[in-house]
Amino acid sequence: MLSSKAKYAVRAVLAMAAARSADTWVNAGQIARDERIPHKYLEAILVCLRDDRLIESRRGPGGGHRLQVPAEALTVADIIRSIDGPLALTPCASRTRFRACEDCPDLKTCRLRHLMQQARDAVATVLEGCTIAALLAAPRQLEEVLGTPPHRGGAMKAGA
Repeated sequence: MLSSKAKYAVRAVLAMAAARSADTWVNAGQIARDERIPHKYLEAILVCLRDDRLIESRRGPGGGHRLQVPAEALTVADIIRSIDGPLALTPCASRTRFRACEDCPDLKTCRLRHLMQQARDAVATVLEGCTIAALLAAPRQLEEVLGTPPHRGGAMKAGA
């Protein structure tokens, strides 16, 4: 299941991507207000995204956060992996952090592993195929994915 933290991360990244230009620094407080994300929680999310080099941060007047990866190259999968870890439902199906499940008696004869790999591949295909730029271009798709209206705050207004 997608965590609230990962949903907030996608919404925060969308707010940064919606800024007028790639050089625009977006204040965390503004993102928190516009996206209705608890400010302290957002700060922790932004640290994760920064540590994974998806965004960059700058302190002081005129500072804030902005995308380090172009919106056309940044996928929803990248953000979810940064926040929640692997996309796989079980560790034995993960491509990035593979390990045997703790309760698995034999990895070679496991009857669930193949199914879990197929599920992981299906999810990865959708999430890796959806860029932040595509979500900005398709607000209805954003609402379906995140379960939230796409244009609540100033950072997400049309033409922004």
